[in-house]
Amino acid sequence: MFEYQGVKVTWLGHDGFRIQDGQVIYIDPFKIESGGPKADILLVSHEHFDHCNVEDLSKVTTTNTVVVAHSQSTSELSKLKVKELKIIKPGDRITIGDVGIEAVPAYNVNKFREPGKVFHPKEDGKLGFILAVKGVRIYHAGDTDHIPEMKSVRTDIALLPISGTYVMTAQEAAEATATINPKVVIPMHFGAIVGSKDDAESFKKLVKCEVKILEKER
Repeated sequence: MFEYQGVKVTWLGHDGFRIQDGQVIYIDPFKIESGGPKADILLVSHEHFDHCNVEDLSKVTTTNTVVVAHSQSTSELSKLKVKELKIIKPGDRITIGDVGIEAVPAYNVNKFREPGKVFHPKEDGKLGFILAVKGVRIYHAGDTDHIPEMKSVRTDIALLPISGTYVMTAQEAAEATATINPKVVIPMHFGAIVGSKDDAESFKKLVKCEVKILEKER
């Protein structure tokens, strides 16, 4: 767990995080254990099984949870018993309680499932998120490459994928960090499907700002 100006950021493995400031916010929990604090807000970046897994999402949601998600996640998320499901697209901004949420693009430019077809196409409108939590801005990049839209991101903390194959490599993530210029970076998207802590360590050596490599927690 990492704490920044009173906001607690816990890595749950892969792209999953829990952010606490009094409210409890989850982003893309995957392969998590039961028993953790329940979500006031749950963010789902896109429909792939390692981000939108009902078995995992049901471990953190209640009938008081507000879910904010990408449109292609609707069929899975409709299985959850939650307070509200808000579907948003890149460019949308909403506020839930005292948490500001901005949806930003997340897509591939050079990671291909087959010639000419990337894993995360721009036209799908998959999401990254910028949260404003008690004056702290947190950018969860989602599954993405280093994309031009990152030039507009202003954040204190950046949660960036670094494992390659489906997302940025460590080198590409370092270049993205230079573009975004956050105060702190927390690497993600390793240790579950592709990538390892070695990728995170490689990334850390390539960037000038503070890097926190977190240990997976429940």
